[in-house]
Parts: sequence; structure tokens; C-alpha cells
Amino acid sequence: MKLRLKILCMCLGCTLIALILQTILFQETSSGIIYDRAKAESANSLQNMQNEIYTFIKNVESNLIEVYSERELIEALKEQESIEKLRKGFYRKAYEIATTGFETGDSVVSMYLYTSKDEIISTYRRAMTPKHNYPADIYGDEDYCNAKAVKNFVNSTENGMLISSYYNQYRETDIVRFVLKLFDNRNYKQAIGYIVCDVDSKAIRSIMDKYSTDNTMYIWLQPMDDRPVTSIGSLSKDEEIEYQEISTQILQGTQTGQMASGSAKQELFQVEQNKYDLTAYSLMPRELLEQNQRALTVNLLLIGVVMVVAAAFLTFILSRSMTRPLEELMVTIERIKGGNTSLRAEIKNKDEIGMLGQNFNEMLDQMEELSEKEKQANELLNQAKYKALQAQINPHFLYNTLDTMSSIAQIRNCQEVSRLSQSLSNIFRYSLNMKDPFSTLSKEIIHLKNYCYVMGVRMQDNIQYTYDIDESVLQSRVPRLSLQPLVENALNHGLRNKRGEKCVRIQAKAKGSSVVICISDNGVGMDADAYNRLLQKNDIQFIEEGNSIGLHNINARLKMLYGESYGLHIISTMGEGTEVCMEIPRDKRTEKEDGKAKV
Repeated sequence: MKLRLKILCMCLGCTLIALILQTILFQETSSGIIYDRAKAESANSLQNMQNEIYTFIKNVESNLIEVYSERELIEALKEQESIEKLRKGFYRKAYEIATTGFETGDSVVSMYLYTSKDEIISTYRRAMTPKHNYPADIYGDEDYCNAKAVKNFVNSTENGMLISSYYNQYRETDIVRFVLKLFDNRNYKQAIGYIVCDVDSKAIRSIMDKYSTDNTMYIWLQPMDDRPVTSIGSLSKDEEIEYQEISTQILQGTQTGQMASGSAKQELFQVEQNKYDLTAYSLMPRELLEQNQRALTVNLLLIGVVMVVAAAFLTFILSRSMTRPLEELMVTIERIKGGNTSLRAEIKNKDEIGMLGQNFNEMLDQMEELSEKEKQANELLNQAKYKALQAQINPHFLYNTLDTMSSIAQIRNCQEVSRLSQSLSNIFRYSLNMKDPFSTLSKEIIHLKNYCYVMGVRMQDNIQYTYDIDESVLQSRVPRLSLQPLVENALNHGLRNKRGEKCVRIQAKAKGSSVVICISDNGVGMDADAYNRLLQKNDIQFIEEGNSIGLHNINARLKMLYGESYGLHIISTMGEGTEVCMEIPRDKRTEKEDGKAKV
């Protein structure tokens, strides 16, 4: 496959992967946010509708309250005059209130004035035609006029205004009913009558229509324990069943508070009035809420297609400008490979490919020099190999000499010299065997004991060594020559100027999946914080310059072998002693160890 085609496939693949990931992330996050935002907007729209309906209802209530200005009527009701006298004196009062207290836009279709005994005093009906027919008395046919809700309200202790409704079969529409109790101003708990105002539901539906975003959205108003007041929108057969279930629950008073959020296909919203018992409900298809989500998904796919086409075109143009110089360079390389070493690449641009060609030319110019240098390098390599072979002889000579000294001393009964020679031989043999950077903890302990014995003979110091080694970690792999420098550091810097009893404690134990090794002394102590900062910094140049072959060396090796989170840590108190700890991963060695070290 040519490079140009590879670049094209790579760019298109990356573009497609990015688009797929973007679509998946959108579905997982953005789609849910958009859906929730659509729900919030629908709920806010329903709340705004309720606010406007509240204003309309408040205006109706204010107009009905004006009946208290009819002092003669109020006084007659307070005096509980006979129904005949009331009807004779106020038979046109309902008409006067309806025509003077309300405007045409309020859509008042009938009004009724009753005593506290449900006796009608005055009736107003806007028109009496076969199409526009309203009852003369709402108690004439209680079921038809839904008068039971009015009677329950009148007989209750509620002081607010009742909002109810009934279905007018002549008009084939809902009539919204407002009922206001009339009280004795000397005893506000004593109702002396009530006024019933029926309003055409189109006045409220006109408000509801402004907040309906789609015909599939069904909105209705319904007080608790009563039938729906009015509604707009359309319902399918299945949606009609769900609506009837919800409406019946409200009518029967079996549902209180916030209702369930709807079915799998419908989302239910409800917003209550702040003052009046009239809750707005809305059944909205979930598909309507998901419209923005689907639209954004389609737009995303269209953008993706455009991006793929644009990426393909741009990739073709860019890859052509990139690969043509490379193709020319490849032709030159093939000709040089054929033996024409005098050729050089033609440099047309100063971009990365031009730099590649320039470097290629410089490489060709240096080939002759490299050929001569290679010959010299081979000679130096042979010399280095010879010296390396020669260097291997010296350690073996040293081991053999020390072993011989130990044998002679033992024969002549010089046990201390024999043991010292044997310990030195073991130390050199262990130290110079660097084929494997790792050893076991048990071998490190043996090497350490040899070192401590030699140092005791050499320094003639009465130092007490204590070993607290967990047997479960003896076969754990540790960096070779990692314990002896720590003890050497304790002897040289912690105990050298110490008077009195001198102690060194070597402790190793398992800690989870790690091995913790600590070397502590009761010496003069040190500035642990400053030294820990140096160990954390892990300046390799400090070690390479020969400034430290002890703690810094071991710390650098631990970090190199196990990572930056590992290394040495120092705990010290001036005048009391120092503890140096290292924590390494626990790794047991399973292969057979060659040979056995001797103490």
C-alpha cells in the first residue's frame, strides 16, 4: 500500500473514530441533558399558563366580590327575608351584576344568586336558543349541572372561591363555574348566601392555546375531587385510557401530591395554583420532548459526513504534497543502492522532508569518513576485548590467594587469620559477581555478616549487631549489595564518634506485597529532613561525579529498578540514632542458586 493511501486511510479512520466517540458521548450525556431541559421548559410553560389563568380567575373573583356593594341585597340576606320577598325585590340582580360587573371578554354565560338554603333568588342567562341553552336553576338537574360539587362547597367551612364545571350538551362544551360564598360582615363565619358565575370555557382555552406547542400535547385543568374543567389537544386511543385513569384518580381524591411521571410513551406534568384548587395537567408524548435530541443527532451525522468528505479531500491534497518529495528521495536511494554513490537528493523545500533530504546528503558525505573510523573502531574493540579477558584473571587470582592464606592459617592454628581471609574471599567473590543485579535477602545477610566480621577485626570496635529477619522474606529478591553500604554508613557516620555502647539493628519483614528492610543505630544522629530531600531529588550527576557511593547510590538503584515511588527514607533524632529504611516489591526467587556462601 502506498504511503499516500495509508495517510488517507489513517486520517479518515481517525475522523470516523472521533465522530463515533462524539456520537456515543452525546447519547450518554448531552441527550439526557437536552431531554431534561425540554422537560423543564415544558414545566415552565405550564407554570406560565397557570400564572395567566390565575390572573383571569382573580379578575372573576374581584368582580364577584363587588356584590357586597349591593347593600340592600346583603341586608336582606342577613335578615333572612322570605324567598318570595327576595325574588320580588332582586329578580334582576343577577342580570345587573353580570352585565355591569363583567366585560364581554370575560365570557359570562349565566349567573345565579342563591340563599344559604340553596333557594334561587335571581338568574341570568346570556341567550336562550336551541344552541345556547343554560339551566334556570343548577339544582334542577344536579347530575347534569354537577351541582353536587357546589352543594358540598356551600356546606363546608371553606371560605375561598370554588372552581368547578359541567358539560353543556347544547353547546357541546365545558362551562367553567365559579362559586363565591356571601358572609355576614358582623359574623364572617356565617354564610348568608352565595353567587354562581358560569363562564364559557373558551376564555380559558384561549389562554391554554398560547402555551400548547403541538396538537399531540394534551392539557387539562382539574380541581381535586371534581371533574376536569376544560382541556385542549388530542389523544389517541391508548392515551385516552391513560388520561381517564389519571382524571378518575383526581375525581375520586385517591391521588395526592405529585403524580407519577407518566408512561413509557407519555410524560405527565402538573402545576398547581398558588391560591385556587385548580391544577394544570399535561400529557406530552416523549417523542415530542426528544425532537431536539433527534434533530441534533441528525445534524451531527450531517456534519460528520461533511467532515469525512472534507477530510478526504484535504488529506489527498496534503498527502500528495508530502509523498511526492519522499517518492523522489526513494528513487535517489535506490540508485545509490545500485552503486551510484555520487548522487545526492534534490532539496526543493525547507520543511521536514527537505531537512530529511539534507541530512541524507550529509550522511552520504560522512560515509567515507565512517568507513575509515569503523576500521579504527574494530581495532579498539579487539583491544578492549583482550583487556576484559585479562581483567577476569586478576579476581580469580585474588580469590585463590585468599583461600590459600586461609588454609595455611588454619594449618598453623591461626584461626582468626584463617577466618578473616575466608571472609575477605567471600566478600570479594560476592562483590565482583555482577552477572545478575539481584540476589536473595538471605545471601545479602550472609555477605553483611562477613563484612561486619572483617570490620570488627579491623576497627577493634565492640559493636553489637542484632538481626530481626522474618523467615518468610529470606528468599525475596533484593538488589545486590544493598544492605552492606547501609551498615557501612551507620558505622562511619553514626557510630564513629559515639561513646559507650554501640548497637546496629538489621530488621526485615513483610508488609503486604512489599518487603521493608531497616538499618538502625544508636549513634549521633543526623538532619533527616535535609537528607530526605536530597534522596527525593535523586541527582544522578551527584553520583556520577563520585560524591556518593553509599545512600545516594542505593537510592538511585532502587528508583531505577522499581520506579520513582521507591527509594530510601531516613528517620533520625540528633543524639539518639538513625534509621534508614527501604521498601521494595516482594518477589521470591525460585531458581536454584549456584554455590553457597560461607561466613
